Parts: sequence; C-alpha cells; structure tokens
Amino acid sequence: MSLTERQVFLIQSSFEKVAPISETAATLFYGKLFEYDPSLKPLFKNDMKSQGKKLMMTLGTAVKGLSDLDSLVPVLQKLAIKHVEYGVKVEDYTPVGNALLFALSQGLKTDFNQEVKQAWIDLYRVVAEVMRSAAYSNYNATTFQNTKRYNN
Repeated sequence: MSLTERQVFLIQSSFEKVAPISETAATLFYGKLFEYDPSLKPLFKNDMKSQGKKLMMTLGTAVKGLSDLDSLVPVLQKLAIKHVEYGVKVEDYTPVGNALLFALSQGLKTDFNQEVKQAWIDLYRVVAEVMRSAAYSNYNATTFQNTKRYNN
C-alpha cells in the first residue's frame, strides 16, 4: 500500500492549514469520537487538552514523514502496540478514522474537497492497516474490511 505524490502533497498542504487551529481540531476530533463510540472515553485518562496536543503532534509527525513511508512504519507499529496496552481494540480504528475525517472537514471547510478527503481516507487506511497488523496477531485485513467501512 502506498500513496501517490499528489496525495502526499494534498495531505501535507491541508494539514498545514489545520495546524494553526490544532486545539480546535483536537476538540472536534475527540467530541465526534466519543459521539461515535462513547465506550472509548474511559481509555483516555489524561487531561483532554494535553491529549489533544499529543494527537496533533503525532499526526503532524506522521504527515511530515509521508515522503518516506518505510521509515514511518516502525513508528506506527510501536505506537499500535502501545495502544493495545491502553485497551484499544482492533475495531476502535474505524471510529477514530471517521472522527479524523470529521475534524478535518470542519477545520478545512471548503478546502476539504473530494480529492483531499480521498487522500486522507487512503492515508488512514494505510496507517490503520499497519497498526492493526502490528498490534493484533489474529488480524485479517480482508475479513475485517468486509465488515467495517470508513465514511467515504
């Protein structure tokens, strides 16, 4: 799985527009995440403002690293294993992806056109696939993708 140069450009340039409103974007993300799946809220034991900063910092690092996906993979794998320790389940990646798309759509407004949206969907699919495969030994992408979908 990979992203095109155009997709990398769209993701990186759109994230540059979201970065200045990162606190608002994080608030939108977590608000929508807990609306989609309230059972995820207990997984977050820290202050949500600091959690939001971590989210945006991690997302920023990932977005910057898109030019070299191979070096990003081990970072994502490590992160996935850490998330299992926090109690994250394989199915939790779907509401996270949907909440991310929602926050991006709100932050980017009209700049979140179909091409930008699809680039982010493709990115999240790659990220979720890498993380799920690293964290869950019995994860089968084909079976799982037939039961879960991202909003697209």
